[in-house]
Amino acid sequence: MTDGPWHCRHRLAVDVAIAAAFVLLDTGLTLAGATWWPDRPGPLAWTLLGAQALACASLAARRTAPLTVVAVLGAFTLAVSLLVFPAGLLTPRHPGGIWAPFATLPAAYGPLFYRRDRCGPRNRRTAYAVLAALTLVVMRPWEPSLTTMTIGLLRTAVGPLLALYFDTRRRLLRALVERAERAERERHLLAERARAEERARLAGEMHDVVTHRVSLMVLQAGALKVTAPDEGTRRAAEELRAAGCQALEELRDLVGILRTAPEGDRTPSVAGFAELVAESVAVGIPTELIEEGDPSLASPVVGRTAYRVLREALTNVRKHAPGATVRVSVAYDSARVRLTVHNTAPTGTPAAALAGTGSGLGIARLRQRMELVHGTLRAGPCTDGGSCTDGGSCTGGGFSVEATLPAFVPTAEAEA
Repeated sequence: MTDGPWHCRHRLAVDVAIAAAFVLLDTGLTLAGATWWPDRPGPLAWTLLGAQALACASLAARRTAPLTVVAVLGAFTLAVSLLVFPAGLLTPRHPGGIWAPFATLPAAYGPLFYRRDRCGPRNRRTAYAVLAALTLVVMRPWEPSLTTMTIGLLRTAVGPLLALYFDTRRRLLRALVERAERAERERHLLAERARAEERARLAGEMHDVVTHRVSLMVLQAGALKVTAPDEGTRRAAEELRAAGCQALEELRDLVGILRTAPEGDRTPSVAGFAELVAESVAVGIPTELIEEGDPSLASPVVGRTAYRVLREALTNVRKHAPGATVRVSVAYDSARVRLTVHNTAPTGTPAAALAGTGSGLGIARLRQRMELVHGTLRAGPCTDGGSCTDGGSCTGGGFSVEATLPAFVPTAEAEA
């Protein structure tokens, strides 16, 4: 780890320091006669003292192997207890003391706290069983003593209780953080919705107020052109009227953008048709583009929608019609834009890996977009080898997609 407090970035060093501290603590208390140390220590006592130091040193692995650490300290405590009673090979200075090292306190903390993400119900039961065995060894119920049993129980119970507390606290904090993040995401979505609603409201206000005033200005300019006594005034009135008409067209398109286009839309318009066709040709699909009329008659919103239709149609040809040829026809006029994409019958078998990609909702989503701009979309197979007629019936094999869009996005006034 490279962030966080020092003790979080150097956990192994912290555990080694804790283990060393308890080695010194338990060794010092034992030599002072506070635990099992006899009045006349012999080789057995010194051997046990070294074993105790090693057992306490196992605390360095309390995060990675907590059950092993508990087992090591429990085994040492059990060995000392058996040597005192019933073997009688060791005679402590204080027979009623606690033989377990103080290192059992942090050791009992580990099994219920560390490795909790990988600790299922079965492992959790194992941890409880190991801690219960350690408690019995430390309490020494075979030598009934209220003081010994009480202190032994506290020695092994404090660690697990603290572990359960800190583990529950950490889980609660994590749940609160997740809830706060979820609430933040919901607030972001609500803000996005509010922005979309505000855009729609602004579009309505612009249409109701600005369009009304500009329309009056155009009418007044037209009347001035008719009634003006001199040629200069009539020419100026005509220029004013033409500028007003152009402003209405641009305003109508802007209102459509506010009502339908998402913020930050960077989809190309009709100018990108040639690039899409070139991409299909580059991957081995013969594609022909035929354009009639002036592309500038299509508003940006309509152009982006038509671009999406062509892109989806060419993508479907690549997926489902290998070996087919494609003809793309686009006709522009002042009232509408008509796009027809027709491919011949495939000569090969579609690749399963390629045909299986996608959600299968491309055409359905295009229909939704067409509804937003008040256009129509027809897509289906042709029957006998020709092309789709103006009425939408197919006279040829293969597949055809035909989109008819208005040249500009209708405003509320046009809908009324």
